[in-house]
Amino acid sequence: MKKKLKKKLKSLLMYPFAHSSFEHKPDFVLIITLGVLTFVGLLLLSSASSVQAFQKFNDSYYFLKNQVIRGLIPGIIAFFIVSRIDFRKWKGLAFWMLIGSIALLILVFIPGIGVSYGKAQSWISVFGFSFQPTEIVKLTFLIYLATWLAKKDEHQIKDFEYSFLPFLFVLGVIVFLILAQPDLGTLIVILAISFMVYFAAGAPWKHILALVGGGVIILFIAIQIAPYRLDRITAFFNPGIDPQGSSYHITQAKLAIGSGGMFGMGMGKSRQKFNYLPEVSGDSIFAVIAEEMGFFFAVAILLSFLTIMIRGFKIARGSPDNFGKLLAIGITSWISFQAFVNIAAMVGLLPLTGIPLPFISYGGTALTILLLASGILVNISKQTKN
Repeated sequence: MKKKLKKKLKSLLMYPFAHSSFEHKPDFVLIITLGVLTFVGLLLLSSASSVQAFQKFNDSYYFLKNQVIRGLIPGIIAFFIVSRIDFRKWKGLAFWMLIGSIALLILVFIPGIGVSYGKAQSWISVFGFSFQPTEIVKLTFLIYLATWLAKKDEHQIKDFEYSFLPFLFVLGVIVFLILAQPDLGTLIVILAISFMVYFAAGAPWKHILALVGGGVIILFIAIQIAPYRLDRITAFFNPGIDPQGSSYHITQAKLAIGSGGMFGMGMGKSRQKFNYLPEVSGDSIFAVIAEEMGFFFAVAILLSFLTIMIRGFKIARGSPDNFGKLLAIGITSWISFQAFVNIAAMVGLLPLTGIPLPFISYGGTALTILLLASGILVNISKQTKN
């Protein structure tokens, strides 16, 4: 009786990851890593955001509650659903996803629908429900690119007029709409994903170098649109230039990380989150993690993202077709690149960009879409070649 009950319980728990006759078991190392990172991320967000939440909303758990309701719950539901849908099904929706991506990016500029947050007009609010369309575009545009590039053979992908110019045109439309908001952090991520997928599809180096050159020009334009970005670059090269002004953010981040030592000050005991360090629940959360939990825990977070990267690229290598390979590379590059840039900025290896830490930083839309994308990656892992 106990064995039957145990078997039934195991079957129920494994139902979301059940596989058909042509599939095999999914990558459980990836699933466990994603689950642990998401759960630990909620605990870390609860601690990092408590002071800010109490001051703004008189509720220390405000950000945690919103992250669970608007990010975790819909994200887990999406993860379970898409992990059971054959990833090839997304190819049929790719064109409409591109149209939807462009429409969403245009809607943010329509009065009464688009909402500004800080210096960027990057949110949509409808009937009291708000979300950030650029987070959705990261996935939908990736699916379109993977579908379009997977159809091309080796000769076609190297053709300037047949491949490079159409790629540049479509990417240019997305870049222009995001730059107009402006949301440089998201723009950098989308450019990185696009370049990686295009390169993985077999694009020649001269095309890649031309795209990198274009990216430098876009960065220059972005600095001209918002001169405060030049201050961030200046502060990166000379952190001590203005400790109370342009270099304040990075100075406080380094103080937080340095204060943590090897084992940290203890959960909830950060000093920098008391209005010293900006964006403690967003792109600065890694600094608070290092302060409270210490060097070894911070390294464990790094190793978690490294595990996701290794497993993701392994899934891409074993993918049953070119579309699955490009999609897996895109999703893996997205998560890995965001994590690397966020952490590197906090420790002073890169200029501050405003890019959040995946699965940990506050953002319901971001968490939902990341879990949805992870579900697609899990589905691809169920169909890899043994």
